[in-house]
Amino acid sequence: MSHSFIRVLALSLVFLGGAGGFAANVPDIARAVDDHYNVLKSFKASFTEVYTAPGVSRTESGTVWLKKPGRMRWEYRDPRQKLFLMDSQNAYFYVQGDSQARRTSVKKLDDIRSPMRFLLGKSKLVKELEALSLAPDVIPLQKGNVVLRGVPKGMQDRISSVVLEISSTSQLVRIVIFGADGATTDFRFSQIEENVPVQDGLFRFSPPAGVETIHDEQVSQ
Repeated sequence: MSHSFIRVLALSLVFLGGAGGFAANVPDIARAVDDHYNVLKSFKASFTEVYTAPGVSRTESGTVWLKKPGRMRWEYRDPRQKLFLMDSQNAYFYVQGDSQARRTSVKKLDDIRSPMRFLLGKSKLVKELEALSLAPDVIPLQKGNVVLRGVPKGMQDRISSVVLEISSTSQLVRIVIFGADGATTDFRFSQIEENVPVQDGLFRFSPPAGVETIHDEQVSQ
């Protein structure tokens, strides 16, 4: 499963991540999530991404911005500077110091069409995540948070489940994506800011001097 797809899915789910005060059952929680996040226009947060797979483990961190419709920017700072950027038409990936940056059409960026429904802000959580339920077996990062589990519709061949941790302040603080291949990608968000001013220029890719932008069928780290 491509890491670019995982990032898109994670940020898509961010817009479905707060419940405005927890209700007693999953349908009520999901309804509150829809009401709050379908009107969200922009998002900024610090993130930590922990990826594990058989024989592989890495932790990275940085800052992420998202602005509707369909624009996002992941700036990785540690342990290596790199950029994943998506505008309304193309996705780009560049590692600091490389001589080339890669570009692909958003339409060809793995199966981006399903996550894009989240970005467009017209989704219903109970329809987008099958078998949505509470996950009492998952210990939340902070006491008082609620944890939900579901499977993105149409992605069962690649994703076995997704865990969402929602804070009491109506913010998504963690997304854990369990791949059907045994890989796990754990996103943790902090210093979250919603509906902050975000300039459109932040989502335009400008390669450093001397760096060539090449077309690729897929961009991922």
